Amino acid sequence: MTDPTSLPYRPGAGVMLLNREGKVFVAQRIDSTLEAWQMPQGGLEEGEDPQDGALRELEEETGIDRDKVEILARCPLELTYDLPGELVGKMWKGKWRGQRQHWFLARFLGRDEEIDIATATPEFRAWKWAEPAELPAMIVPFKKQLYEKLLDAFRAWL
Repeated sequence: MTDPTSLPYRPGAGVMLLNREGKVFVAQRIDSTLEAWQMPQGGLEEGEDPQDGALRELEEETGIDRDKVEILARCPLELTYDLPGELVGKMWKGKWRGQRQHWFLARFLGRDEEIDIATATPEFRAWKWAEPAELPAMIVPFKKQLYEKLLDAFRAWL
């Protein structure tokens, strides 16, 4: 078995998307039966600008066009999370130990009816708006610390 600490982090990006009431978009993964919710995020393509990648992931996962989003802030640090040991060899063909992510805070300028998680390759089975303070309790445990750091980084806007 591969030592997870010998593996690199997968480059990624994510979006904390706020609605007009200051609530955060969260969704449940289609490939999980857990009652966990997460914000849109994913891997960056080779050489892709992190903000472009974050907006691409947002559109791929939610159907929200980038012209319906205003970027408010960028987290000053890249944040990482490690996969639990039992997932290291299963996810991403065993190439990564977790993700190293660029995060962006954005405001949704559209209407809820414009959100469509039934995309070409759906990743989510349900979505809702949540209070920012609820986020750490809603996410899978191995991402909890990352979500707490995001709340601290974006506190001035929340």
